[in-house]
Amino acid sequence: MMRGGIVVIGILTFVAAMPLGFGGETNETPKLSRYAFRQIQMGVPFTLIMYAPDEARANRAAEAAFARAKELNAILSDYDPDSELRQWPKSAQPGEPYPISRELSEVLHRSQEIARKTNGSFDVTVGPLSRLWRIARRKKELPNTEAVASAMQSVGYRHLEIDADEQMATLKRPNMRFDLGGIAKGYAGDEMLRILREHGITRAMIDASGDLALGDSPPTKKGWTIAVAALDTPDSESSRTIIARNCGIATSGDAYNFLEIDGTRYSHIVDPRTGYGLTDRSSVTVIAKNGTDADAYASAISVLGPEKGLALARCTDDLEVLVAYSEAEEIKVSQSAGFPK
Repeated sequence: MMRGGIVVIGILTFVAAMPLGFGGETNETPKLSRYAFRQIQMGVPFTLIMYAPDEARANRAAEAAFARAKELNAILSDYDPDSELRQWPKSAQPGEPYPISRELSEVLHRSQEIARKTNGSFDVTVGPLSRLWRIARRKKELPNTEAVASAMQSVGYRHLEIDADEQMATLKRPNMRFDLGGIAKGYAGDEMLRILREHGITRAMIDASGDLALGDSPPTKKGWTIAVAALDTPDSESSRTIIARNCGIATSGDAYNFLEIDGTRYSHIVDPRTGYGLTDRSSVTVIAKNGTDADAYASAISVLGPEKGLALARCTDDLEVLVAYSEAEEIKVSQSAGFPK
């Protein structure tokens, strides 16, 4: 998905020195030490923070978690031409069910659920448009209208059917291509937390380049303290913090990734309903029950805009939203009722 305009974007960052929390705490107090790891996965930095009883346990758990992220990239990447996501549509025939992996089935199934709930504001079939806009940003010129119209023929969540029980996918249009950039990192964070739990590590946080998956709190803390950067200058000191645990947090915006043509700023977030990068700038921070949902809903609400985005939050369980946006050249901030808590 993609977006653009004239405001100021708030970027979600992790405050490493101030861990705090949302979720279940235990009474036991084993001696735990803090360990931090960082690797490039899915083309972006992944940071893993954990509390473990010893270095050997921490190293084993981190190695397994990063290995899981690498496995998922080979399945879910839109950039890797050999990934399952890229290869499967080439082999599938329109109208005929095609077997896919459990992981791809899970991600596509959840994507379709969120697409239906957001009336297509989140749509992973946007791949043909994503490709056009990547080329446009590289060349610094808008894609021509004929190319956009042609790509739109293969875009639309209703053109995809997923049978999650049988792990089968059916394409209804030729030349379909998928972009999981709005959900894959959140899913990877959730999976990495699961792997850590299998190694006995529950007090952990995954930062997948701004998409956060949070486990139990650091020792003696109420949760992880997460900073949302100042809205007028994304790189400045944070003006707001969130204390949370056992949830996902994600921020979607175009502070650094956009195309500006003739005074109009087109976001990297593409509206799958129009085929064009968003031009109304905003920053959307979402707290959800897991990283997968936080990642996807942040993208969806960027497309929906503040009014419809907050309406969506009101009718969706385990979803809180903060939106900063530009209106009449003034920066405004709106949030769901539960966000301040």
